[in-house]
Amino acid sequence: MGKMEAAGGLAVTTGVDVNAAVERLRTEGVPAKVAAKDATLWGPEAAEEAAIRLGWVDTFVKSKELLAPLAKLRAELNEQGIDHIALAGMGGSSLAPEVISRTLDLGISILDTTDPGQILAELGEASLRRTAVVVSSKSGSTVETDSQRRAFEKAFEAIGITDHAGRFVFVTDPGSALEELATKQGSHLFLADATVGGRYSALTAFGLVPTALAGADAAELIEQAETFAATIGSEDDDPAVVLGAVIAAKPTITIADDGTGVVGLGDWAEQLIAESLGKDGKGTLPVVLEGPAAAGARGSDRVYATVGGSSTGLPSSGSSLAMPDVVVNGPLGAQFLAWELATAYAGYLIGIDPFNQPNVTESKNNTNRILADGLPDERPHAVDGAVEIYGSHSTTVAGALGELLTDADSETAYIAVLAYLDRIDDADVAKLRAELADRTGAPVTWGWGPRFLHSTGQFHKGGRQTGVFLQLTGEVEQDLEIPGRDYTFAGLQAAQAAGDRQALESRERPLVRLHLTDRKRGINQILHAVRELS
Repeated sequence: MGKMEAAGGLAVTTGVDVNAAVERLRTEGVPAKVAAKDATLWGPEAAEEAAIRLGWVDTFVKSKELLAPLAKLRAELNEQGIDHIALAGMGGSSLAPEVISRTLDLGISILDTTDPGQILAELGEASLRRTAVVVSSKSGSTVETDSQRRAFEKAFEAIGITDHAGRFVFVTDPGSALEELATKQGSHLFLADATVGGRYSALTAFGLVPTALAGADAAELIEQAETFAATIGSEDDDPAVVLGAVIAAKPTITIADDGTGVVGLGDWAEQLIAESLGKDGKGTLPVVLEGPAAAGARGSDRVYATVGGSSTGLPSSGSSLAMPDVVVNGPLGAQFLAWELATAYAGYLIGIDPFNQPNVTESKNNTNRILADGLPDERPHAVDGAVEIYGSHSTTVAGALGELLTDADSETAYIAVLAYLDRIDDADVAKLRAELADRTGAPVTWGWGPRFLHSTGQFHKGGRQTGVFLQLTGEVEQDLEIPGRDYTFAGLQAAQAAGDRQALESRERPLVRLHLTDRKRGINQILHAVRELS
């Protein structure tokens, strides 16, 4: 590979020609201005938002204040026999903790879902008795997180734990409704850095509280970021500048773990890049791959990146097709800061405000309206076995998928699969991403609903309007009430799926919905159908 820059424990190596972009960033003093938190960098329209969203550049300094109280609380919980952490959070509140948990094998239960089956699986008595629940929401009003909190409260009471305030740990911004609730009921409270947006919050209380309580060495993550921060604007090697130029180089970036220690970083980077750069009809689409040799990694319209913990790590596959365009290796704390910096630099190069998210609330507003007015009256065009078909002229699943691939047959198209299902019990359906990628030259991205609404959901609505969408929904075997609400989790999930459909259909994008009347049978049927396609 060609260009390599290494500093602060992290190395970026790339064969993509980004010399001109790197030179522009350096000549125009962008890294130094980011380090100085210059809110004018991204233009006058972005300045007001950027002025209150640049705390992530050095938030690790403030995060040191969390270390002592977190260690104290963890010890107190362990003394009570509480040794498991469940995290109720969405988007930036859940994705960084999930990377840390997977990388360090902490076993945190991440609940960024409204699927009742996935939530019910966490409410068994044996598990609950040893569980503390971290409720994370920057605004304090996130509907998914609030619903999960209510479900846990009722579940604790059902097993006789009526004094459950001490089982809850709230992470939120100062002044939010969650801060008020924590104070009122006497729950544990950690206030996050209000100058950091959710997707840049990996090294704030949102990333560190649940993981430190589960046993992560938060001090080490902070130290890794602090070491890397010293490289910002370096006249010698500055890896984040090269990475930023790479992200901006092509319409799509595909990302895979390289097997050298960092696990699941792509899911976190996907949210960071898609929500930061997918707007104004442009931006870079991130696609998370299953592994280094996964289908759809390469293409003239995309850059293929691998990430890992080893400074020399390369994909183990012997296939030349698996060789990446860029390798990013280094410790997790440095990875977080490097990708955040790189995304801000890429926004500058592309001409996008990387701190707003103008289209994220659209599906939320649709959901709220549907919850108030009721689900739209929709009838399937056809029923094929255990699958109802909507939005297609075909009477078979294979035919509907074939139509989808035909719609994606252009140089700029991408396919997005949006699965409002249980990502644990229904995990096999995710094989569909690679199967579709193997049969088309288009990038294929996968999203579990509703979590993707907080990441690629912004890109789908605000980025380039070339997406072709396959939405998957399913019947619910056992629903779950949301205490204090007049809708259930199944009702909320259905409303979110319908609200997202309305947002996409309003843009006249191709959209097929496959509804599984029997989830297991339907998943097998869909996978079999796509494998029949040429």
